[in-house]
Amino acid sequence: MASMVQFPSIFLLLLITLGSTSAQLSSNYYSKTCPNLFNVIRPVVQAAISKEKRMGASLLRLLFHDCFVQGCDASLLLDDTRNFKGEKNAKPNKNSVRGFEVIDQIKTAVERVCPGVVSCADILVITARDSVVTLGGPTWSVNLGRRDSRTASFSGANNNIPPPTSSLSNLISKFSAQGLSTKDMVALVGAHTIGQARCTTFRKRIYKEKNIDVSFAQARKSNCPKSSGDNNLSPLDLQTPTGFDNNYYKNLINLKGLLHSDQQLFSNGSTDSQVQFYAQNTNSFNNDFVTAIIKMGSINLLTGSNGEIRKNCRKIN
Repeated sequence: MASMVQFPSIFLLLLITLGSTSAQLSSNYYSKTCPNLFNVIRPVVQAAISKEKRMGASLLRLLFHDCFVQGCDASLLLDDTRNFKGEKNAKPNKNSVRGFEVIDQIKTAVERVCPGVVSCADILVITARDSVVTLGGPTWSVNLGRRDSRTASFSGANNNIPPPTSSLSNLISKFSAQGLSTKDMVALVGAHTIGQARCTTFRKRIYKEKNIDVSFAQARKSNCPKSSGDNNLSPLDLQTPTGFDNNYYKNLINLKGLLHSDQQLFSNGSTDSQVQFYAQNTNSFNNDFVTAIIKMGSINLLTGSNGEIRKNCRKIN
């Protein structure tokens, strides 16, 4: 009889233990501890994008590169030290990810009104949302309550983030490893409707690949010579490079994907129909992007008493 009495409580404990950490997040997590949080962050994001339109894409990209390594724990923001190897100098990030100084500004502003309360991981999520909205994209309710890691993974950054040379199968595999479906992947890569890429990431495509619009490739070559100009920039979406819309997918249909990995989404493969659908349905793209980025923002979270709330996003307390 004793074991029968104990069973429900043990079962309940199992359910709680097995429950998704995302269930611990809440859209009103800081409603009492930092009620003006959104009003503190938004103007800093808007000012940064007003100063440099490209920054919106850079801030959004920080969330992608953070969540794909150890989960959404702000590990990407940690600087290297003599005794600590972070993720910033891993191949996908070095001379590529940017916007850290804007995160510093936001953290400073938040600490001024709510010291020791808001995690850097949550700041990345809010900043990504505000960047999309500022550039004309959809808005959504952000779930909060993440905590910051005390660790980072250089190898994870090198292995988990799909490179611009990725095949479709590699893209599907890398996203699947994070619990994201192929549908999620196609929607999330639509973030390439904003931002710019360095010549070194698309040189091989414009000079050697066949599934590319000839005039598009020729125009890109003027700013991306065969053997120099590695850091010269070109918009990922030539039509509206600072507007969050569905033109990215229209470009793919016209063989004007800048990166090899971009054009792989529309290259006689399993994702062609989804690309065509988004090219014709802006609202569907927006809705699916929101669903997918909320899902991505719930990868391998630190919540409760795990991790910490960093005082400075660049270093552990």
